[in-house]
Amino acid sequence: MKHRLRLASGTVLLGYLSREMMGKVFATAVIVVSLMEILSLLEQVTEIMHRHLGLTGVLYYAVMRLPLLFCNAMPIAVLIGALLALVQMTTSNEIAIMRAAGLSTPGLIKLFLPTTIALGILCGLVNDQVTPRTEQALAQWWNVTTPGAIAEAHNYWVRSGNDLISIHFLGSGASVLGDVTVYHRDRQSLLQKVTTLDTARYVHGHWYGTPTRMLSVISPTRIDLLDVPPGQSIRLDWPDTLTPGYITQLTISFTQSISTMLDEEAGRLPSSQSPSFFLTEILGRIMLPLTFTVMLLLAVPVVYIPPRAGIRSWLPVWCLGAGLLFVVFQGLLRALGNAGTLPSLMAIFVGILIFILGVITVLLRIEER
Repeated sequence: MKHRLRLASGTVLLGYLSREMMGKVFATAVIVVSLMEILSLLEQVTEIMHRHLGLTGVLYYAVMRLPLLFCNAMPIAVLIGALLALVQMTTSNEIAIMRAAGLSTPGLIKLFLPTTIALGILCGLVNDQVTPRTEQALAQWWNVTTPGAIAEAHNYWVRSGNDLISIHFLGSGASVLGDVTVYHRDRQSLLQKVTTLDTARYVHGHWYGTPTRMLSVISPTRIDLLDVPPGQSIRLDWPDTLTPGYITQLTISFTQSISTMLDEEAGRLPSSQSPSFFLTEILGRIMLPLTFTVMLLLAVPVVYIPPRAGIRSWLPVWCLGAGLLFVVFQGLLRALGNAGTLPSLMAIFVGILIFILGVITVLLRIEER
């Protein structure tokens, strides 16, 4: 009977703490996402109106940006939501009552962990399944509605098998490519032929272009200029997976699912990034629940605020500062991992490990007092 009562009370407490944290995290996320959305619209609304897209264009842009902004805002939302929940329970003496009932600080953390991990999994799923689709659709829409998009020069590179493709212009939602150069290589990555095309068009599931120059590399000291039939369009031997939408994803949006990145790293799909980039992004996405757990741990020290101090304590400010420092530090390491400067495992786990050990040290020091 006592065991059943203990289980029932634990379930009730878990549900109460989960509701408190969920409510404050999502309320914070709504505020942060709204501010980020407003800043983004202030930057782009003039351009949207210049394209004569009207209010519909503004709403479409705002809705399609929501998944990316949600994923970007969630780490901070978890930190602030946990801080608000813990500070409220501390100042209202709820934490003191739980301690009197025998609940320790590690026990309190265990009760918050299921909600934190669930939020990390939710954010990871949105980042992996929803964001790539919305970002690709938004990038294509933006390219299609850009006046004179074909005249806006860039420098995009795509690797397809052994070939390297250089693209300088995108138009019509990436269904028209301008100033394209294809570098054909053999299995030893030695250059064999260079083909230059003014434009390449996607028609009925295949790419067609008119070569303007073709160079054949005979040896390191000999290059022959091949005859090119004037005005003759040829079908390019690009893989069927290299669609306009996929080119947009490779060159503009850069947001991809884990399965797509694994296929690119294995060479089954064309890519535009290095293997270190893919491994760092995949590990970072998988480790989102652990990242959110660090945010929770950074908020835990506020339970030691004396009830009389209340909101006058500076401890929540220091916890918030530590969380922002973690975000910046983790972002710096992740950028180094994407560039291949640091090993991907080190780029993802070093920051998490340092801050977890730091929080544990702080909690132990406070407990000793």
